Amino acid sequence: MQLLSALLALLAVGGTLVLLVARLLAGKSDAAAAFVDGVRPLALPLSFSVSGFAMFGSLWFSEAANYNPCRLCWYQRTAMYPLAVITLVALIRRVVVRDADTQREITPYALTLAAAGVVISTYHYIVEWYPTLESNVCAIDVPCTTIWFREFGFVTLPFMALCGFVSIIILLSTTFTRSVGGSQESEQP
Repeated sequence: MQLLSALLALLAVGGTLVLLVARLLAGKSDAAAAFVDGVRPLALPLSFSVSGFAMFGSLWFSEAANYNPCRLCWYQRTAMYPLAVITLVALIRRVVVRDADTQREITPYALTLAAAGVVISTYHYIVEWYPTLESNVCAIDVPCTTIWFREFGFVTLPFMALCGFVSIIILLSTTFTRSVGGSQESEQP
């Protein structure tokens, strides 16, 4: 499960970084614009997949593998778990109610949660590498400096959470508007 989770996290962040580069080049390249337009309808299902697997994975690591989550892990969960629920509800609403704007409607809320998650998981990842930076956030019995595993020499639980949050931000940002000739033109999901 550790290797699978690490590979999925790297795949998610790698794929969405390609999307980010394509989005930045979309104004200069028709191929990049076509790629972004092709991914846009998949952004919500992919966001749900990332957040849902992250939620499932964190529960598996704590409940099946018996890795006790520290306080920072719990804070990351408070950002990721609602993302799974929000994206699932938006996905169901889009499919069942045929409401195409649900992705755009949830984006500000989901991005806020994901941004908070990025901050927490980045701090947690740094604390793992530099334990002296820990600021008494965590308890003595479950310190935030505990590293349960380190796949490929750098992928840990907080790093995987960071990959998930970054992926969700990039995926959902495809619903933002772009400026065309000084006016705002809405991009369709």
